[in-house]
Amino acid sequence: MTAPLVPARLELAPDGTPVSERYGDVYHSIAGGHAQARHVFLGGNGLPVRWRGRASFSLFETGFGLGLNFMATWLAWRSDPQRSGRLEFISVEKHPFPAVELAQAHLAWPEFEPLSTALCAAWPELVSGEHRIDLDEGRVVLRLLFGDAYEIMASLDASVDAIYLDGFSPAKNPELWSPAVCRQLARLAHRGTTLATWSVAGSVRRALAAAGFEVARCPGFAGKRQMLSGRYVGCDSAAGRKEWAQPADFR
Repeated sequence: MTAPLVPARLELAPDGTPVSERYGDVYHSIAGGHAQARHVFLGGNGLPVRWRGRASFSLFETGFGLGLNFMATWLAWRSDPQRSGRLEFISVEKHPFPAVELAQAHLAWPEFEPLSTALCAAWPELVSGEHRIDLDEGRVVLRLLFGDAYEIMASLDASVDAIYLDGFSPAKNPELWSPAVCRQLARLAHRGTTLATWSVAGSVRRALAAAGFEVARCPGFAGKRQMLSGRYVGCDSAAGRKEWAQPADFR
C-alpha cells in the first residue's frame, strides 16, 4: 500500500515571503521568486537557448516546493517561438503542498495564472511515488516524484539535459545536498548536462565535483553575491575534479 505523505503548509513571513516552518527557511528570495528562477535556474543552465530547435528537452529538479521553477520554465518555453517540440520536467518533493494552498501561493504571481490553474486542476493525491501530469496538449510533461529524494532518485530511469539543484539550505536540509544525492544526479546526467544552484557551500561544490560535475561560481541573484553553474563531464575527466574550473561556455 502506498504510504501517505506529510504535506507542507503555507506559512508567510511578515514581509509575505513563503517560509517552511519545518525547515526554518524561505522558499525563495525576498527579492522575487520568479526573477530568482529566471536568473539562477534558467540562466544558470543556458535557457532558453539550449532547448531551441530540439525535438525534446528534459530537466530534473531536486525540490518542487511551490512550483515556481517549473512555472517559470514552462512560461519561458511557451513564450519562445524556437522552443523544443516537447518539454519534460521531473521534480522530487518530500512534502508537497495540497492543491488549494498551491493555488493560494500562486496568487502572488499573476503572470502564472493560466499555468497555475492548469497545474492545480491536475494536481495528484498526496501519496508517495511518481505522478505524471500532461499539460499544454501533451507537449509539456511534469513527472512529480513524491518521497525521499535519494530513495526515489535511485529507482528513477531518466536521462536529463539540465538540473535545477534547489531546496532548503544545506545547513537546514543537508540530506538533499549530500554526496549520495549528487551521485544520483550524475547517474541521470549525460556528458554536457548542465546544472545550476544558488548555493556555493564548500560541501556542495566538493560533492558535485566528486560526482563528475565541473562547477564555477557566477554572479548571484539580488543580494546574493554568487551562485554555481556547471556541467557534467564525468569522473574520469580531470576537469570534473577541478572545483574552481573556468565558467562553462554554455550561456
